[in-house]
Amino acid sequence: MAHPDDETLWSGGTILLHPESSWTIVTLCRKSDPDRAPKFFHALEEYGAAGAMGDLDDGPEQAPLDSREVQDTIVGLLASHKFDLVMTHGPLGEYTRHRRHEETGREVLALIENEMLAAGQVWRFAYEDGDRKYLPRPAENADLNIKLPDKIWQKKYDIITKIYGFGTDSFEAKTTPRIEAFSICNLSVSKRE
Repeated sequence: MAHPDDETLWSGGTILLHPESSWTIVTLCRKSDPDRAPKFFHALEEYGAAGAMGDLDDGPEQAPLDSREVQDTIVGLLASHKFDLVMTHGPLGEYTRHRRHEETGREVLALIENEMLAAGQVWRFAYEDGDRKYLPRPAENADLNIKLPDKIWQKKYDIITKIYGFGTDSFEAKTTPRIEAFSICNLSVSKRE
């Protein structure tokens, strides 16, 4: 993930639906953020997940990051480089426009294609916002739509509002999808060890 809270917004329900899985969640930004960093680790506890944070620049200018820096950060945060499933950002992010989402998704795929990460499956978040005309919603061309049971969605919403502290009128709270949408990547070079 690019940021703490992305795991919850775009895939938190899927994670909550599978507590038997050994989840690892990493975020590339905000390790030094005294507000968001502890909230991220609290969210990990809710998910029963392991995780780590990076501290890539996430300033308002959103200057492009060097591909190697992003890839090195991802690899450095992971205790393992072999996964059954990798979930990451889509090629255009989930809304118009967040450069860090785009870079994260692109570099995760590059690591898999270059065999620096092994993944049985790769799911990319599949949301769009009509070029800011509406809140992000599942893309029509998504390969997989997971409708969350009310109880799971409520727990996901509570992580956004109670753990991360976003107000009920915030973009994050209003966006929290009830349907999680993914595009499934078929990477011929990904290792399925």
